[in-house]
Amino acid sequence: MRWLLLIFALIALPAMAEVRDPHQHFFMPKMGDFKDELDTAKAEGKQGVLIMFEMDDCPWCARMKATILNQSSVQDYFRQHFLIYPVDVKGDTAMVDFKGVGTTEKAFALEQRARATPVFVFYDLDGNVATRYTGTTRSTEEFLLLGRYVVEGAYKTTPFNVYKRQGQGR
Repeated sequence: MRWLLLIFALIALPAMAEVRDPHQHFFMPKMGDFKDELDTAKAEGKQGVLIMFEMDDCPWCARMKATILNQSSVQDYFRQHFLIYPVDVKGDTAMVDFKGVGTTEKAFALEQRARATPVFVFYDLDGNVATRYTGTTRSTEEFLLLGRYVVEGAYKTTPFNVYKRQGQGR
């Protein structure tokens, strides 16, 4: 009987991962000034800024939030290394881009070539694009691998698909 309980516990263990609201535990509150956010990222010792370009009626965005961005391991890792913000590709909310230029979320998304959603764009501490990932990841592990890819600086020399195939970052 003990063996049966032990086996059940081991099978159920992955399902017991802590799930938290991504709006409270993954994304930071938006101040609307990404130039200032770069200064904050530098002061806090972050690797850069991660922006998720999304839209309200996007089923793939909802899937990412419901299955991956709600995982405590993802939230903790990404918040340790990045400031993270959502940007609505159809949004009319005023904001300031990384160069200090006033714009709207929609115009910023177009400038950043975020046409499909979701698009995850990692920016370095100078506001330059480090890497981008369009679409959903297959798993929490793949999304964490994407984060390590940026944190380790592998994006400077290796495409993500090659990095992933080589089993890097593990």
